[in-house]
Amino acid sequence: MGGIQMTRIAQLQQQMARQALDGMVVTEQSNVRYLTGFTGEETYLLVTPDAALLITDSRFVEQAKLQTKTPFMTQTKGLTATIADLIDRDGLHRIGFEDTVSYSDYAAMSQHGTWVATTNLVGQIREVKDAGEVALLQKAIDITMLGYEHVIATIRPGMTEQAVANDLEFFMREQGAEGVAFETIVASGARGAMPHGAATDKIIAVGDVVTLDFGAQYQGYMADITRTFAVGAPDTRLIEAYRIVFAAQQAGAKSLAPGVTGQAIDKATRDVIDTAGYGKYFGHGTGHGIGLSIHEGPGAWRPYKHANQATGNVETIEPGIYLPGIGGIRIEDDFLITAAGSRQLSPQAPPELLIIK
Repeated sequence: MGGIQMTRIAQLQQQMARQALDGMVVTEQSNVRYLTGFTGEETYLLVTPDAALLITDSRFVEQAKLQTKTPFMTQTKGLTATIADLIDRDGLHRIGFEDTVSYSDYAAMSQHGTWVATTNLVGQIREVKDAGEVALLQKAIDITMLGYEHVIATIRPGMTEQAVANDLEFFMREQGAEGVAFETIVASGARGAMPHGAATDKIIAVGDVVTLDFGAQYQGYMADITRTFAVGAPDTRLIEAYRIVFAAQQAGAKSLAPGVTGQAIDKATRDVIDTAGYGKYFGHGTGHGIGLSIHEGPGAWRPYKHANQATGNVETIEPGIYLPGIGGIRIEDDFLITAAGSRQLSPQAPPELLIIK
């Protein structure tokens, strides 16, 4: 196996030993990619205390030869039946499985050995990025920001939200993105009060404030950026809301450091918005980890509120204020946790709402 993949699989084997597992079936495809470098579909990875075996099918044999040093086999009878045969062959007793296993697959495989539900074993390893991963995330972020510069140079009243999204996504691909990290959000005017307002055929009008939440994917790694700007003179309430959100994000960013909990980061950010009287208009989490998935641990969101940040985490800070019938403001940037605190990987958003005239 490749050096990085060997190290990652060894870390998983250590996690398995702590839970007395003599087998682990990895089914989440981003985890398979992380551990092996293989990007094919419908592939499982069986890890034992001293080995790892990738299980794929004939469609991906040549791809596996090119992408991974992990030993692989070509199954012909289905993934679950093949896993069951391997468990019996190797005499495995306690087999860990991920929460992406369907009930029907679990029912078929769990007749062989004792199956143990695991929680985020690979995800815990993925939370700490190595230098190579940070470089790939930085490239994804750089492409994303080129996309933003393109949008603010070309957006005009009369364009639809969908046209903006389409143009942005095509431009990012031209800059080297392999795709988008998630469905692009373009929410203009009153639709900006929808935190996840995916692009529609709504026409952007003069005075609309536009929330753009978007990200490029580069070699599997995903950026996540949000910028809010106005096309023409906006409602002054949103100008004030922008200043508050900017201050909240600054407070959250200053709190980032190893050992700080997600709850503490959330409080530092949310307190600014609460103090300004807009607390009820900020309902979502303050941030999350990014990497091969767009939502990873740790970060300042509910599943990880008691988790400590660690050097090598890459995560977002994304406060917002959403005023029904008026519009919304969100600012989101990506940060690397360092021994000294944090380093912002994306350029700083402007402290005042950008107005495109």
